[in-house]
Amino acid sequence: MLSFGPSQRQVTSGLGRFYESARLPPNPMATHVPARPRTTATRLSLVIGAALAASGGVLILVHLPHEAAVCTGVSAVLLLIGGHRSNHGAGDALDRMLDELLDRLWDGVILASIAWTVRGSDPHVAAAALAALGASFLSSYVRARGASLGYTVEESHVTRGLRYALIVAGLGFGWLGWTVWATFGVSVLAVLVRTGQVAREERA
Repeated sequence: MLSFGPSQRQVTSGLGRFYESARLPPNPMATHVPARPRTTATRLSLVIGAALAASGGVLILVHLPHEAAVCTGVSAVLLLIGGHRSNHGAGDALDRMLDELLDRLWDGVILASIAWTVRGSDPHVAAAALAALGASFLSSYVRARGASLGYTVEESHVTRGLRYALIVAGLGFGWLGWTVWATFGVSVLAVLVRTGQVAREERA
């Protein structure tokens, strides 16, 4: 059986201390960082949807309503998919912010283009488009304001999809005379529902 003398034990202990002092500290960059959710597909859906919405607005301005209906319809589907993904675990805070901004972009581009195009031939449709645009922005403001104050104001993709569908159908089938007013009604209803949610939480 091997045994070490006092001098050998001192050498061994010294080597051990030297080895410990020579070890590199842990690299903070090498620590495990949980992977962020994949947002590429979500963001791509939102960006392409926004680009198609802008194209749809141009088609409306050059008096191509059927082509605009196809373009805005695909845009609406992509924005709804991106919005759903961004709010259900497949997106981050930037995606959720883009979702809100691009929804406003869709309304602004499409409804403003309709109002400008028919302002001379169908002034009542132009007025309805502007009223729907204002109600949509008011609905978004009520939701954002309520959320900033700590109230639970839900975003309904059903309501949003209904707004999109009404405008797309109006462009495709020439029904803008009533679908734009229906869009205005949906947006006003959303304002009332969200205001009611805040009032109920305030009383609770």
